Parts: sequence; C-alpha cells; structure tokens
Amino acid sequence: MNIAEQLEQNEKYDEAYAEYKKMLVKKADDVEILTKLAHLALILEKKEDAKLYYAKILEVDPSNILAHEQLIDIFVHEDKFKYYLLRGNLHALQQQMSHARNDYKKAIEHAKDPQEALPARYLYAGLCEGQGKLTEAIDEYLKISDYDEKNPVVYLKLAELYEKTEGLVSAIKILERGRKDGGFKEFDEILAGYYIRNSQPEKALELTKNDLTRARALFDMDKNDEGYAILMKAKASSEKDKQFHSLLAQYYFQKGMTEDAFKEIDEYAKLDPNSPLIYQMRALIYEKKGDSFNEHVNWGKYNIIRGDKDVAINEYLTAYRFNDRDVDLIETIAALLESEGDKTKASEFYERLSDIDPKNKLALQKLAEFRESIGDNQGAIEYMERLKEIDPRNKFVNDNLEKIKNKAENSGLGAFFKKIFGPRMGM
Repeated sequence: MNIAEQLEQNEKYDEAYAEYKKMLVKKADDVEILTKLAHLALILEKKEDAKLYYAKILEVDPSNILAHEQLIDIFVHEDKFKYYLLRGNLHALQQQMSHARNDYKKAIEHAKDPQEALPARYLYAGLCEGQGKLTEAIDEYLKISDYDEKNPVVYLKLAELYEKTEGLVSAIKILERGRKDGGFKEFDEILAGYYIRNSQPEKALELTKNDLTRARALFDMDKNDEGYAILMKAKASSEKDKQFHSLLAQYYFQKGMTEDAFKEIDEYAKLDPNSPLIYQMRALIYEKKGDSFNEHVNWGKYNIIRGDKDVAINEYLTAYRFNDRDVDLIETIAALLESEGDKTKASEFYERLSDIDPKNKLALQKLAEFRESIGDNQGAIEYMERLKEIDPRNKFVNDNLEKIKNKAENSGLGAFFKKIFGPRMGM
C-alpha cells in the first residue's frame, strides 16, 4: 500500500494503478483498494474499469455514497436508466424518499426494455409501500408480474398488499393465480393458512400437509375428535410449538372443557408472552362462561397489544360497568386516559381509586399533580399531606410539598393584603 500510495503521490498513475491491481488479487473485497483503483481509472481515462470498480464497491458496501456519486457522474450523459436508478438509490440512502420515487419512475421510463426496467420497478414499488401508497405499490407489482412471472415473491408481496387494502379474498385470488400460472407449489401451505383465516377449512385441508394446519381445519369443520387425534400424534414433535397449544386450547374450548383450555393458553403464553392471541382466547372462554367482566378486561388487553387504545378504553369501561371496585382495572383506565391526554377524566378514576383504596400512593400523587395543574394548590396540598402520612419519606412529597405551600400562600388573598399593607397588618 505504501509503495502504491507513493507512486500515486508522485503522479506515476500507471505504476500506482498496477500496484493496486496486484493488491486487489489478495483482497478482492477491500473497499479502500477498490476506491483507489476506481479513482486512478478515471484519471487514466479507463472509464469502463472505473465503472466496474465502483460497481464492485456497491456490491461490498451498498450504502457507499462516493461510489453512487461517481457512477451518477459517469452515467449522466451515457445511460439515463442507470443514471436515474443510481440517483434514486442515493436519494433513498439520504432518506429523501419522494426524490427517490421520482428518480425510479424516470429510470423506468428510460429503460430500453421491460426486463431492464425491473430493478427500478421493484425499488419503486417498495418505496410506494413504505410510504403507505399501497394502491400504487399493487399497480407496480402487477406490472412486474407480467415480466417476472417466475418470481414467487411478487405474488406473495401482492397477497400481503391485497390483504391490507381489499381483504383476504383478493389475497387468496392472487396466490391461486400464482399457484396455477406459475406452478408455485410452495404456496400450498401459505394458501392453506389464508383459507383457514377466511373460514374455508375444507380448502385448507385439501392443500396442507402440515399436521397442525390439518388439525385446525378439522376443528373449524367441527370434526373435533379427528383433529384431536392428529394433534396427539404430533405432540412429541410439537410440544414446544405455540400453535400446538393454541389448537389444544381451541379443542378444549369447543368441547366445553374451559379449565383445560385455560391451562393450554398459559402454556402458549410461556412461549409467546406478548401475543394478543392469549387475551383473545381468554376473552372467548370468559364469554362462553358468562363472565362479562373478565371477558371485556381481556378484550381490552387484546386491543392494547394490537395498538388500538380507543377500542381498549371502551372495553375497559364496559368491564367497569360490571365491576366498579376492581383496583387494577380502575388504575389501568386512569393511566390509559392520562396517556391519551384526558387528564380530567383520568383524575375521576384516580379519585375512585383513592376512595376504594385510601392508601393508594399512585392515586394520591396523581390527584395532587392534577390539582396543582388546574391551580387548586390547596387541593394538591391535601392529597400530598395524605400521601405523607402513608409514606413519610416519599420523594414526590419531599420535593414538592413546601414549594406548593409557598405557591398557595403567595397566590391567596392573604398574599394580596400582605403586599398592600405589609407584614405588620393585623398586629
């Protein structure tokens, strides 16, 4: 490297170029050597070599800005397709997604034929999807499917997008088309899963070779004992599979064996503790048992995990109508309302929490904070005094009580008269 760099500094570019090429034989993926060679190739007017070296850099380091910029300069007047494709990649690396989309679109327009346009179409479709322009993404993948019909990924991507926009039926249709026209037998299990979700267990049973999927299809067809028999055969190899436990829970649920169903849900939860399915299954069991309180509590938890806070709050409020003394529920509702910015409504539930559990530290602190926020310093002091009785070393109280007392003193009528007549008033 030292010899090559010295030759380069002495402007002996041909010799430096030859030295770097020797080094590249031993380190074919070295970005520093490739960069030196590409730079010297441009100096020596070996443009084709420069293209190869910069392209190799992007193979090794796809986010290399310099290589993108140099290739863009090379292709600007030579090949508009590659120019816009590379410029789109550069804009994407720089998080300028709207510019990248425009560049990919121009690259498609400048491609010499549909096959050359495919890389730009894939990138354009991916960006559309990333920006939430799902209809545009679908249109682009459909165009891709006309020219890259042997690529199963296109159909899988279309199925995913159709499910988000038009629903399961459209997703199923595109996979059926791929299976029929493209001969993609690997779609069988994926399609079987879609059929299950679309309440078509008979079709799922025709396609699947998977024991757990077969059992699920049979359960959905009310052939519980047949499905159970398959499950038991698969038990040894599937006991660590969360789907096995969810299916066993489904079997017990359908047979009215609710306690056994709960046990299987607990086993499922050990394997996937953050799954919303845990609470969905529990909610359905409580509904069957006629336990409306726990049914709606679990629907609330289900929607929290799914990120739908508004629905969750409604479920928790429904549960509250069945039991308005459950401390955990009241605390959950208050915290959710507070997180959604409704502090007034949240304070009502913290008040309720304080009534039921007078020594609840969280409720007293939240009520003190709320009272201070609306200018009721005296109310804040009362809650903090109660909190101090329960917890004399409470950090919140120690940090704030005296400050609020001073604020209350300085903001009342006493402070007004004191300011006018001075501290000797009333003596």
